[in-house]
Formats: sequence, C-alpha cells, structure tokens
Amino acid sequence: MDFSGFNSAEQAHMNKVIEKKQMQDFLRLYANIVEKCFSTCCNDFTSKALSSKEDQCVMNCTEKFLKHSERVGSRFAELNAGA
Repeated sequence: MDFSGFNSAEQAHMNKVIEKKQMQDFLRLYANIVEKCFSTCCNDFTSKALSSKEDQCVMNCTEKFLKHSERVGSRFAELNAGA
C-alpha cells in the first residue's frame, strides 16, 4: 500500500493498524490449526502426558503449519515485489 500521501502521524497509525490486523489474522490461523490438530491428535484424556503417537501427530501438525506459513509469506513477497 502506498501511504506517501499521508503525513508521518497518519502513516504511523496505518502501519499500527496493519500490524494489528496481521497479528490477529496470524493468531486466528494459529488457533484454528491448533484446534484442528488437537482434535485430530489427542482423543485420550486419561493421562496428562502425550503418547508417542500423539506427540508425533502434534509435531506433524506443527511442521505443516510452519511450511504453510512459509509458502504464504513467499507468495505474499512475490505478489508485492511487482507493486
């Protein structure tokens, strides 16, 4: 986005608004992936500890989330490189 027409206070305000929105989107995405992973991986609540199967499932979910975030970030950078 081009904020060159804004004064410095308006630019700073817009940057804060955008950063806040990005953080909210990230947290919503993270909460959704955690909920999905938890529902898929953990279905036995008889123990406080994760079983090795549950632990591996959680690690797979985390890896998928990180790869997804990396792909989204690179696509975002590609799209904004031309702007």
